[in-house]
Amino acid sequence: MPDISQASARPLGRQDYKTLSLAALGGALEFYDFIIFVFFATTIGALFFPPDMPDWMRLFQTFGIFAAGYVVRPLGGMVMAHFGDLLGRKKMFNLSILLMAVPTLLIGLLPTYASIGLAAPLLLLLLRVAQGAAVGGEVPGAWVFVSEHVPARHIGYACGTLTAGLTMGILLGSLMATGINSVFTPQQVLDYGWRLPFVLGGVFGLGAMYLRRWLHETPVFTELKQRKALAAELPLKAVLREHRSAVVLSMLLTWMLSAAIVVVILMTPTLLQKGYGFDARTALMANTAATLCLAVGCVVAGVLADRLGARRMLIGGALLLAVCTYVFYTTVKVRPDLLLPLYALLGFAVGVVGVVPSVMVRAFPAPVRFSGLSFSYNLAYAVFGGLTPVMVTLMLKVQPLAPAWYVMALCAVGIATALFVRDGQR
Repeated sequence: MPDISQASARPLGRQDYKTLSLAALGGALEFYDFIIFVFFATTIGALFFPPDMPDWMRLFQTFGIFAAGYVVRPLGGMVMAHFGDLLGRKKMFNLSILLMAVPTLLIGLLPTYASIGLAAPLLLLLLRVAQGAAVGGEVPGAWVFVSEHVPARHIGYACGTLTAGLTMGILLGSLMATGINSVFTPQQVLDYGWRLPFVLGGVFGLGAMYLRRWLHETPVFTELKQRKALAAELPLKAVLREHRSAVVLSMLLTWMLSAAIVVVILMTPTLLQKGYGFDARTALMANTAATLCLAVGCVVAGVLADRLGARRMLIGGALLLAVCTYVFYTTVKVRPDLLLPLYALLGFAVGVVGVVPSVMVRAFPAPVRFSGLSFSYNLAYAVFGGLTPVMVTLMLKVQPLAPAWYVMALCAVGIATALFVRDGQR
């Protein structure tokens, strides 16, 4: 079935920019809720596990709970995508906010191991699972939502801007963690300071719910509904029967995306403290610069994908990311004074991930787009993104440059996959 999305060459209008701004801002607030956990992984590990546990085991188990949020993403994502393809994009886009805000608030109020013993990490795991279910519907839903609102020739820009908005949620988390570690002493952070970002995250979630009431259903879904062209069967069934190649392509690109985001942006602040001798404040300040550059890189990559083609941008961007990754991890130990500029450059190179959602959106037809993208993205992120922190942590025991080699290997996967991308496919 041909896509019925905006085929005209009209320029972006005021309503397009309003939709992109509100979607990106709401996504930033929700993604903040999901990732703030990783910035306090060391503190959470000390509070929610037995004090006599070895440091590496405590960090391993803490990242394991972090990974649990990724493992459950396919289930939450597929449920929301199913109803998003049948009932509307906007309804599921709004629901995901509520499912994220409540668990985030509860994590901030959770008793620690010293108070309730083993129940503490178990409850933490349960709330992390709830967060994963929520973000499983949020991220693919957001990409579908903005891509179906803008003209076809601006999909790269729209998806890049939305991805930049999601990464701004990471920046909010980094700024919050930097502020907490700057204002409070290490003991105060351990006592109560770590709770503040989670409590505020619940408030941010409510703010995002309010913002999204101003968004409208996508023209694509509205026309599908009017023409009675919605999926006549279970959308996922059609995806697995008719669009297996699109699923494989999307999963491989998501693998590269997850490696870049999880290792370079989410794990590296902790790795800089544990393996490179940087204090928390310095590591988080550098991460803030890298994340800001990542947001800029996503928009730049999206714009260039519209002009040059997604295939070229994926290949060129992955090569740049591989080079910057190797330079960063081999240099900062001997030249700690170069941490800030090298991390900022690496963050900009990670911006190649801004091209990935536009490729995935174009890979599936409108009636099953939400389900196809959600299934591919969330399953890949659950397997690859969820296992990445655990794998890299274990590899670090025998290979100090494990983060660099892992990201570089996935850049090679991304380049190979890009050869099968057809520019303009929609």
